[in-house]
Amino acid sequence: MSASTYSPAPRGRWIAPHAAGPLSARLRVPGSKSLTNRELLLAAIADGPGLVTAPLHSDDSARMIDALRALGIGVEEQDGTGDFGPDLRITPGRLTGGGTVDCGQAGTVMRFIAPLAGLADGDVLLTAHETALHRPMGAMIHALRDLGVDVEDHGSWSLPFTIRGRGHIRGGRVEIDASASSQFVSGLLLAAPRFDVGLHLVHTGERLPSMPHIDMTVETLTRRGIKVTRPGPGEWMVEAGVPRARETAIEPDLSNAAPFLAAALVLGGEVSIAGWPTRSTQPGALLPELLGALGAEVHRAGDVLTVRGTGRIRGGEFDLSPVGELAPTVVGLAALAEAPTRITGIGHIRLHETDRIAALAGNLRALGGEAEELEDGIRIVPADLHGGTWPAHHDHRMATTGALIGLRVPGVEIDEIGTTAKTLPEFTQLWERLLASRTPGSETA
Repeated sequence: MSASTYSPAPRGRWIAPHAAGPLSARLRVPGSKSLTNRELLLAAIADGPGLVTAPLHSDDSARMIDALRALGIGVEEQDGTGDFGPDLRITPGRLTGGGTVDCGQAGTVMRFIAPLAGLADGDVLLTAHETALHRPMGAMIHALRDLGVDVEDHGSWSLPFTIRGRGHIRGGRVEIDASASSQFVSGLLLAAPRFDVGLHLVHTGERLPSMPHIDMTVETLTRRGIKVTRPGPGEWMVEAGVPRARETAIEPDLSNAAPFLAAALVLGGEVSIAGWPTRSTQPGALLPELLGALGAEVHRAGDVLTVRGTGRIRGGEFDLSPVGELAPTVVGLAALAEAPTRITGIGHIRLHETDRIAALAGNLRALGGEAEELEDGIRIVPADLHGGTWPAHHDHRMATTGALIGLRVPGVEIDEIGTTAKTLPEFTQLWERLLASRTPGSETA
């Protein structure tokens, strides 16, 4: 049985639809990648079989499933009630080595599986797609070695490397500089219950990006009966134990909803996302506040979030340090705004699938825009944009930002729309459904 059954995203060049509004759309988006991969890992080390319902089926989640299977965990698809693919039944087992884990482009896989591999009996080779081998892993390698794990990286401090698992990790106190990615913290915390004495993790860096993702990790552990405390800022203590098996429903991916909701600001009208959770640790939960500051009217009724726009977009100053993954969408809106925008707190997104700051600035300038790279952000001055190629740089969020700009700028061509399969293989289908909702009489160029 294949790791996932999602419909493959189209590949190759894709001309972003240029449209006139206003919109009147109601959509659902697939499950959260961040929650799916956390719950899959915790289910794999739980005290019995568990079920993950409405999970994301994408390249990243498929990589996690394949990684767990390579370590001896049973993952089987079964009929579900969701709109985007089957549920997943996970059967824990003894973690075994002797295999290879290909992380693809998935940061959650490379940072979450590395500590888990230390608990396996035998060697585990971790590698990744050639476009992801640059992603930082040194902090994780250093922390694992401090915990007594044998890691053979040939001095590169990066993928590929081999973890020589001995079936257990003692645990205890470890210090780590997770300034480059909060995933280093989350990866260690997720595996920590199975360490012999648990874990006392101390972050030593000056900054820690994307705290909502760490809060998400703590919440998923707590829901499975694992005690996590915070003795002080940048410190976490996880008690040793076995996570409880359970049935877990995955929330929609709120960050993947961002370009669809942002389209209401670009074209006017309204876009609603169904299934919006009452509360969430996802960074995308801050979208209502952020889009409101950019000029949207935001309303919630039950589990439906609605964003209304007039086609006019404000500029402003935004510190996006908690929600760096939303920066590409905000940059797309800023390029179409009525005043300059300054975005800070996102230096860490230079280390994602691509240097997102450089890529966004370069892509905008190629279309006639004015964008200045800052040390930890970007400044955009609105200008008359023209069509042209919008390189995706192997990055799903770059591709969706190009689609957003293309709503107002004719002739924007994303060079590889298939990058959206990383977290949202249904992107082009949902985008077409979004534009099909325009008021009768509006036209698409």
